[in-house]
Amino acid sequence: MKLSEIAQKTGASFDGEDIEIFALNSLKNANKAELTYCDGEKNAKFISGSNAGAILVTKNLLEFVPSGMTALVCDNPHLAFAILSKDYAKPLFCEKKDSSIDPSANIMPNVYIGSNVVVGENTVIMAGAFLGDNVKIGKNCIIHPNVVIYNDCIVGDECHLLANCVIGSDGFGYAHTKTGEHVKIYHNGNVVLGNYVEIGACTTIDRGVFESTIVADFSKVDNLVQIGHNCELGMGCLIVSQTGLAGSTILGRNVVMGGQSGSAGHVSVGDFAQVAARGGVSKNLEGGKKYAGAYPIMELAEQFKLQAKISRFFKKK
Repeated sequence: MKLSEIAQKTGASFDGEDIEIFALNSLKNANKAELTYCDGEKNAKFISGSNAGAILVTKNLLEFVPSGMTALVCDNPHLAFAILSKDYAKPLFCEKKDSSIDPSANIMPNVYIGSNVVVGENTVIMAGAFLGDNVKIGKNCIIHPNVVIYNDCIVGDECHLLANCVIGSDGFGYAHTKTGEHVKIYHNGNVVLGNYVEIGACTTIDRGVFESTIVADFSKVDNLVQIGHNCELGMGCLIVSQTGLAGSTILGRNVVMGGQSGSAGHVSVGDFAQVAARGGVSKNLEGGKKYAGAYPIMELAEQFKLQAKISRFFKKK
């Protein structure tokens, strides 16, 4: 799509050559044939380091756009990006190509296998599973009944995916109009599971917007967990049932998230940290410590002291 078409579709304006845009991408990874966006001063410092051919920005961020990058000026870059994401979304189905299923793999009846799928040796795919186009599954995995693995997702070796879990669903991402409509952002990334990963029953892991949602080696995720788009779980994490991680949460190595705990988006938790049940991570947390509390979260020892003080206060009354 040419910039003139993009400008007409989004209500943006631009000066310069009417180049053709082949894809949308992040500030970090965009190239000269791609369009990116920046919707606030917080990320404006990253514009100068981007290789994007064009960028959606508000008028007040024009000064950050370097020469050689075309600025499309609009009131709401995030909304403009969402509108365009539908046009640049990956197709639901790819051109049919042969899949590579190892002869030792056990594929049970009623399994859907898409185009260009790879299944490694001794892997078991149980009845009702759905493997989308370009899915890759390693060796010695067990994919339980009715598991859904969407297009382009990658599963490592020795993984167990329990019944009804969903790998690679669209993230919960929307832009909002002035009159309250919510415009879907289409996600073109994927999910990458490392080796020896277990995903519990009815858990969902959303694909990234551009890049991957990652669950590293030896991590174990319980039943009924939600992992949002672009999250990264380090090696050996333990995520207990009913935990919810908002988009772009980063967990370090061997982080433990207790039952019904959760995180706000764009926060990080350091290596070997533990968050107690129902803990709410609303800020970055240092590794090697135990935390508790919904709001504000604090170190577990401080939480115990606070509860003791509250208890004494009410006893006095």
